[in-house]
Amino acid sequence: MHKYYISIASFLGAVTVALGAFGAHALKKLVPEQMLMVYDTAVRYQFYHLLALALVGILYKSFTNSYVKNAGVFFLLGILFFSGSLYLLTYKAVIGSDGFGWVGPITPIGGLFFIIGWILLGIGTKKG
Repeated sequence: MHKYYISIASFLGAVTVALGAFGAHALKKLVPEQMLMVYDTAVRYQFYHLLALALVGILYKSFTNSYVKNAGVFFLLGILFFSGSLYLLTYKAVIGSDGFGWVGPITPIGGLFFIIGWILLGIGTKKG
């Protein structure tokens, strides 16, 4: 499992750098400054939690329990729901759509998944 998390974090880390570069160079021509800040938040939180996922992969070798394993799952779910919803909101601004009204309420669910991931990681490393 630990190698799997490290591999995912590495691949998504490269994707995250590309997303950040896109936001810094191309996206600023397409959306207002406020949406750039939303997009930047998505990229930052994605990157932070990819580092957390890599940490899970490293720690899982010493703390092989379901808490640590599931921390990685919740970090991935958090990225999908939190960052993913913010990317969709930015996309909505790019295309000028009134749709995607359901996306905004998903963002806090992603934040909750991040919190659960951190709690599980803490519990898992205490279990030894």
